[in-house]
Amino acid sequence: MIKKYISIAALTFVLLNISACKKNFLDVSSELASQLTMEEIFSNATYSRQWHRNIFTGIVNSSGIILNTGSGGVTGLDNPWPAFTDELKNAQGTLRSTTSTGYNAGSAPFSRWNLFQLIRQANIFLEKAVVIPNTGGTDFIEEAELTKMKAQARFLRAYYYYLLFELYGPVPILDKSVDPGSSELDFERNSVDEVVKFISDELTAVANQLDIQITDQNFLALPTKGVALAIKAKLLVYAASPLFNGEFPEALVLTNPSGKKLFPVKDDTKWQKALTALEEFIEFSNGKYELYRANTNGVYDVDKTLYEMFMKYNNEIIWANPNELWGNVGGDGTQRRATPRNQGQGFACIAVTQELVDDFFMNDGLPIEESPAYSETGFSIAGEDPSNRTEAGTYRMWVKREPRFYQSVFYHGRKWHVTNGVVKFNKGNGNDNSAADYPWSGYLMYKRISRIVHNTGSNPKTDYHPSIIFRLAEFYLLYAEALNEVRPNDPKIIEYVDKIRERAGIPKLSVIKPGIIGNKDLQREAIRREMRVELCMEGQRYFDVRRWMIAGNAVGDGGQAGSFYGMNMAANTEADFFKRTTYETRVFSKSMYLFPIPLTEIQKSKKLIQNPLW
Repeated sequence: MIKKYISIAALTFVLLNISACKKNFLDVSSELASQLTMEEIFSNATYSRQWHRNIFTGIVNSSGIILNTGSGGVTGLDNPWPAFTDELKNAQGTLRSTTSTGYNAGSAPFSRWNLFQLIRQANIFLEKAVVIPNTGGTDFIEEAELTKMKAQARFLRAYYYYLLFELYGPVPILDKSVDPGSSELDFERNSVDEVVKFISDELTAVANQLDIQITDQNFLALPTKGVALAIKAKLLVYAASPLFNGEFPEALVLTNPSGKKLFPVKDDTKWQKALTALEEFIEFSNGKYELYRANTNGVYDVDKTLYEMFMKYNNEIIWANPNELWGNVGGDGTQRRATPRNQGQGFACIAVTQELVDDFFMNDGLPIEESPAYSETGFSIAGEDPSNRTEAGTYRMWVKREPRFYQSVFYHGRKWHVTNGVVKFNKGNGNDNSAADYPWSGYLMYKRISRIVHNTGSNPKTDYHPSIIFRLAEFYLLYAEALNEVRPNDPKIIEYVDKIRERAGIPKLSVIKPGIIGNKDLQREAIRREMRVELCMEGQRYFDVRRWMIAGNAVGDGGQAGSFYGMNMAANTEADFFKRTTYETRVFSKSMYLFPIPLTEIQKSKKLIQNPLW
């Protein structure tokens, strides 16, 4: 459902602190607030479907990139994560890791803890929903429909536990509904291994009950077998990674009041489990998913490909949310925040970090520190850029970069796609730091931004495109990662990384770096660098640097603390703009490897213990 299946009957409910009542049992919204009992809800096909559809409302929305947490702002189920890591700097909203103390369990934004509400909703549906016979009317639920609805509810319950695990680590597993009025409404956390097993077993059990594949974008949010297999594989990669696999010392001592240890000691065999799950998904994906490719006049067009694959439903998408927060360019969404102020009254406040700019490869496929084509001296001359992606007079830092760079980053002196007008960020050009909100680093986010909308005249003011949750490229790289941990001499490691690089229009590692083949450490570094670039700003980097436990490294090496750089937005002359300049200092502590459980939940529980170091 495109905004009609997910959004019907937005029920409201509370997991832990509502009063028991036979009639008004769940403090529901207007659709179901007529003092209905459970029996009345689940004996009525319309109400039963509304209840079921509301369970879908926790599916993440990757287009919500702003940091505003106020009314209408983003939550932990949107995508604040690029600005919470070394990818973006959002001028609007608060990044609490820029203060000397960071955030605490009481102030941490972007919680996902309210997913327990939807888990309870799913549990009730699984227990109470029944066949509603056809008695001659039009409103009934037959056995086949009920079976599919229950499979979807069971999938969503597992998916929401996956999202909780991704952010918090192990959480309490509630696989049945709990009476909100119960005197025993207090639960210990399950262990990492228990949570992973529960989610994995649920996804395995339900996979064959889901649709094989859905190609109708009116039903994008419906889970499929491919989605279930993908989530299971990614979950097992998390479970094998250092954060959850014995390499976080402070977590190893985390113990429930009952004495149960929550984190396991290191077990390298978990990588084999992850690899097996990834192989199962990739085998299933053949003929169903493929890396998106677009042609122009019968010839592969890399620039068109890298733009279009986010603009429309295609076979690279494994799962997407049809709801989106790109917004109207005259409104308040992500699209306007990534538009220059002198181009249709944009807000120009979603900035790309210099650290991400530096991590894009050159067009020879090499990192900037290895490529002879890279320079930070002067400006290009006519004919210097053989790709013609840049104009003469472009600062050489941005010349001869790989195609993904130009589809992801908008830099000083570049022409805006609609008006062909040159955009500059130094003082006096409409996008400088004299505005209340401005691109702090001197770059704007360009990835996934529509190139047809413009806030003037008859130009389109909005352009719908789905919020992609999982796409095939990520799973090719996860497969390479797991395979490298198990069989580093396997040639398929570089083969699958090269599938991504070849589609991105840069030379294959097997051609330019054959010496790394078979070297576990060098291949691991190459895979992580490819993930950094290919998946940038899509919401994964935050979780990757944590599961790898590299967030405490130096900035530029995965580190999330220290001085972050951009161009010199305070420069009084354009010439002085082209200078690496610190715009903020961020903090990172080991506690931030896992998100804190909300303080209010800890305070009202005798059994629920907090994450390490909070």
